Amino acid sequence: MNGSTTATKSLLEMDRVVAGYGQTPVLFDISMTVNEGDIVCLLGRNGVGKTTLLRSIIGLNTPNSGTISFGGKDITKTPTYQRARQGIAYIPQGREIIPYLSVLDNLKMGFSASGKKGNKIPSEIFDFFPMLNEHLQRQGGLLSGGQQQQLAIARGLMCNPKIMLLDEPTEGIQPSIVQEIEDTLRRINKEKGITVVVVEQKIEFARKLAQKFFIMEKGAIVERGTTDLLTDELLHRYLAV
Repeated sequence: MNGSTTATKSLLEMDRVVAGYGQTPVLFDISMTVNEGDIVCLLGRNGVGKTTLLRSIIGLNTPNSGTISFGGKDITKTPTYQRARQGIAYIPQGREIIPYLSVLDNLKMGFSASGKKGNKIPSEIFDFFPMLNEHLQRQGGLLSGGQQQQLAIARGLMCNPKIMLLDEPTEGIQPSIVQEIEDTLRRINKEKGITVVVVEQKIEFARKLAQKFFIMEKGAIVERGTTDLLTDELLHRYLAV
């Protein structure tokens, strides 16, 4: 499936979402639409609410008000595990690889997220990430940061998601692996039609990978558009430290 052929159909919608931690809101009146097949980048300085937005989509933060819809269904109050089974994969910042489990067992954890039983890793996982096949019996904690990130993305792929949410996938990773991750995410999007939403600090990575962007400031979306509109002036206004 080619993602570009389905880009007109809405997959994920947030409508006036207010969310945070307890009674302390972090997100204010968030409305956004992500279409099937999109690659979207979420930009903004540290602490503006990008991670909270992803956590709200996967259900780790419950909105105080507003609605979240996925595939045309209201999932605002749907538990996290059910959202995963409906096709939302979340690859958090820090990767959350289980360090004492082997690469193989870390991958198998992806089956549990989907609610499906299985023991055989699909061959396409090793097509996207050949390095993992060479390290199947190695403990996850012994992999480099870049290898752990590839393992985390591969584990997210195991449940055959419709959308992947990635929180700073290039953080602390050497440039050659950053390029590999960019190429692989583009392949996953094009060959499997999986929609991708990435929180990112590396502007060039965002510009090269994404078709659309959202910029956040103080818990609100302040700019949005296609990536060709992501000007240096906008970046200086909202991302310069």
